[in-house]
Amino acid sequence: MEMVKVALAKGRLGKQVVKLMENTPYGDVVDLDSRKLIFNDNFKNIQYILMKPMDVPTYVNSGIVDIGVVGKDVIMESEADIYEIKDLGIGKCKFSIAALKGSDRYKQSSTLRIATKYPNVAREYYKDEKRPIKIFKLNGSVELAPLIGMSDVILDIVETGNTLRANGLEVIADVCDISGKIIANKGSYRFKYKEITDFVNQF
Repeated sequence: MEMVKVALAKGRLGKQVVKLMENTPYGDVVDLDSRKLIFNDNFKNIQYILMKPMDVPTYVNSGIVDIGVVGKDVIMESEADIYEIKDLGIGKCKFSIAALKGSDRYKQSSTLRIATKYPNVAREYYKDEKRPIKIFKLNGSVELAPLIGMSDVILDIVETGNTLRANGLEVIADVCDISGKIIANKGSYRFKYKEITDFVNQF
C-alpha cells in the first residue's frame, strides 16, 4: 500500500480536525503539543504534515502531499486546481462584506475601495461591478481600514460579528459560507483512490 501524505492546517481548524480524528482509527498519531511538524503512522502508512493554512493548497496542488484539510476561505483565495472531496462541517463561518454602520459611502464612491486579506476572493466577487474597484491587501485587522478612511468596505471572515460591532461596522452582504474541507491532488485521487477514500470515509 502506498503512503498517503496528509497536510493539516495549523491553528484552530487543525485542532478541530485532530479532535475529530480521535474518534477514528487514525487518531493517535498527531501531537499538537509537540514542536514536530511531521508525524508518521507506519502501521497505516500515512504521514501527517503540519503547516500554515495558506500553504496547504499549494502543497496539495503540487502533489507534494496527496490530501489536505483546510478552510474553504483558503481554497478560494489560493485558486488551486484541486478536488474538494469532503465538507467536514467544522470551522463554520461566512465570507461577508461590511461597511461603517449607517453609512452609504460605499454606494456613493466613484471607485469602490475594498480592504481584505483575500484579494482574489474580492476580485471574483466584484468582477461584475459597474464601477472601478481598488483592492487593498492587508494582513492585520481589516476592520481598521474603513475607520480611518482607507476603504469603503471590507471583505472578511465573519463568525459571530462581535468584532465588527465593536468597531462600528455592519454586514451589508454575505458572500458565501465557509467550513473545513478535505481537498485532494487530482493525480493522487486517481492513483491512490482506495487509500484516500478509506481515510476520508472515517470522518
